[in-house]
Amino acid sequence: MGRGDGSGRLTSPDDADDSGTGILHVDMDAFYASVAVLDDPSLRGKPIIIGGLEGRGVVSSASYEARRFGVRSAMPMGQAMRLCPTAVVVQPEFGRFLEESAKVMAIFRDFTPLVEPLSIDEAFLDVRGARRLWGSPGEIARMLRARVLDETGLVCSVGVASTKHVAKMASTLSKPDGLLVVPADETARFLAARPVGALWGIGPKAAESLQGRGIHTVADILQTPRPVLDRALGPAMGERIWHLARGQDAREVQTEHVEKSVGHEETFHTDIADTAILRGELRRLADQVGARLRRHGWEASTISIKVRYADFTTITRSQTLVEPTAVGQRIGDAAHELFATVDRSQSVRLIGVRAEKLRPAGGSALALWDDDAEWRSIEGALDGAAARFGKGAVTRANLLGKARGGGTLPSSPRPPRAD
Repeated sequence: MGRGDGSGRLTSPDDADDSGTGILHVDMDAFYASVAVLDDPSLRGKPIIIGGLEGRGVVSSASYEARRFGVRSAMPMGQAMRLCPTAVVVQPEFGRFLEESAKVMAIFRDFTPLVEPLSIDEAFLDVRGARRLWGSPGEIARMLRARVLDETGLVCSVGVASTKHVAKMASTLSKPDGLLVVPADETARFLAARPVGALWGIGPKAAESLQGRGIHTVADILQTPRPVLDRALGPAMGERIWHLARGQDAREVQTEHVEKSVGHEETFHTDIADTAILRGELRRLADQVGARLRRHGWEASTISIKVRYADFTTITRSQTLVEPTAVGQRIGDAAHELFATVDRSQSVRLIGVRAEKLRPAGGSALALWDDDAEWRSIEGALDGAAARFGKGAVTRANLLGKARGGGTLPSSPRPPRAD
């Protein structure tokens, strides 16, 4: 399996067999860092770290030059700079990332309307219906890569396969700046040699559980009885991995994305032990989550918080609401209730609020009275002020003051929607 620094990559020749394929997974290479290079060409070829300039920030992304020193996303900035002291640190500009993402996604949709964005910098494309117009899937992948480079100056890697799962694995193996085609009748052989951690959904803990039972490769999974997989991973994951190891993935490319959660989190410049300050930060984050929900027409049924302590221990707590909501006050109240249940013997490095189990707003039956009516009216007025005067033009009085962190960030930034 190719590593995150680009070593061990596999690519296909221009005349590679693409029979039986039709699904592309396109992944922009070191997207945030590449956009930084577009804006400042003097950075080209240098180790770049995208993240908060303060030592307490975390790495959002890194160029391949920095990754070769061991720098990874979500790593504390202090640790990243110790690994790569010559790195250039660039403050993330999410507006610019969204702008370039919109250009890239528009190119994808010129080849096929069947585009499923997974994040701001990657997507699945179903090109089975585009053969007559553009050629075979392998030819489409080559044209797409060339056009993205020509029109945006950005580089992408593409996996071409018969299923979404294999296409995603192929693009990962081809990074950076590569194309890997897995014809349908080669799927089993392609998968067999891959480590278990390469399968979609197998994280470090699941991989460790499998490896502890002597299951190291996909070929090993094929020789493992289902009950053993179920004991190692749980019945649901065991069944999923059993199918994926055999190249079976019935999922189609979905052009309509349904958000599963909306969240914001903050990493502080210095660890904070003051409960009042932490409760205030939870309230700030809850307001931002509520604003995002309202902006996109969602309500949340579950609220969760994330707390990372000074020793990097991280915990989450969640609460299901009596009624779904997009009201920041209600979200903040739930976050405060959850925070009251966590250990506060240590100071806190990071805190976050997330809204989960989303549904379209207004879907529930109207109650005889609305406990949130007043807050809904107030927050609606705040939304109007933000739209007119800019984000943060009006806020709670108790949230005024110097920022304590590197800025609250959406935990899963989404690509812009197609017009």
